[in-house]
Amino acid sequence: MASMPSVARVVFDGQGRSFDPSVLRTEMERGVPKQRLENSQVLMKQSMTLYFTGMDAVLIFEDWYFYEIGRIGWFTMVHPFTGQTITARLEGGALGQLAPDEKEAGDYRMDVVVEYLR
Repeated sequence: MASMPSVARVVFDGQGRSFDPSVLRTEMERGVPKQRLENSQVLMKQSMTLYFTGMDAVLIFEDWYFYEIGRIGWFTMVHPFTGQTITARLEGGALGQLAPDEKEAGDYRMDVVVEYLR
């Protein structure tokens, strides 16, 4: 299985986590609504910013994205909060806009959202 390339470093700016609780809620004619679990696992979404030191690093990452995971494939990476290795994919196969870093000339940033099962 592919791994997130080391040239894409996760920075702590702009990180966030969300999930769909996967609960089915049925409104009742009287009384409180009934609830039940829809799935045994939930799909977690982790937004993050990737940092690249130069255009060469960006090109290595893009080669990995297009050819190794084929835009939609699963890959392993170290979770930025827990430090555990997770199996994830890019939400909708999408990459955010590549933007020059404001602090370091020649470096770049890109926002992405990865999703994984918990």
